[in-house]
Amino acid sequence: MDGTMVDNTPYHFKTWQILFKKYGKGTLTVDTYHQEISGIPIMDTLKRLFGNDHDEAGLKALLKEKEGLYKSLYTPFAVAINGLENFLTELKNAGIKIAMASSATVDDINFILSHVPVRNDFNAIIDGSRVSKSKPNPQIFLKAAEELNTRPEDCVVFEDSIAGIKAANDAGMKVIGITTANTADKLQPSDLIIADYTELNLHKLTALFEKNKDE
Repeated sequence: MDGTMVDNTPYHFKTWQILFKKYGKGTLTVDTYHQEISGIPIMDTLKRLFGNDHDEAGLKALLKEKEGLYKSLYTPFAVAINGLENFLTELKNAGIKIAMASSATVDDINFILSHVPVRNDFNAIIDGSRVSKSKPNPQIFLKAAEELNTRPEDCVVFEDSIAGIKAANDAGMKVIGITTANTADKLQPSDLIIADYTELNLHKLTALFEKNKDE
């Protein structure tokens, strides 16, 4: 969802920067954010960064603070990535099963879907609380394939994060990188790189599988 359905990564990054500064964690760089935070469940990151200073209640309060700050920053700009809605409609009309597999919380997913009305396009929605291992572990993608009753090798993952690309590859799935958060060279190995969904259609998607048959 984050970075693949909506281009909200800069607002998550800004929110984490504010928290780092407020709680004396130093300066958060873009590289550190992409390597260690992006694509990872929020609570996992909070436990790693603040677990020595906060108990469970304190961590939940930090989660609420982080989410509230992020929403206040991002709400005025919450729109779908260019071409997403038309692309999802094309897939749905073609009978392609679609799942959202996001490390985000249910609350965050509901927030995005209140601004980007595509919930009914998905056959399944997997949030971060439904898996025990976070990206780069492939568990969330394998769970999505299971819910779609589809073999992993017949799936395509859309990812913007380094951890997500690794998870998709380790799941044995095709992966399309989208350059909202990282440059194309950092989203490797991917089967295809796009800037937004206007560059993609059903023919290009199926061609990823035809390529394997030709080889």
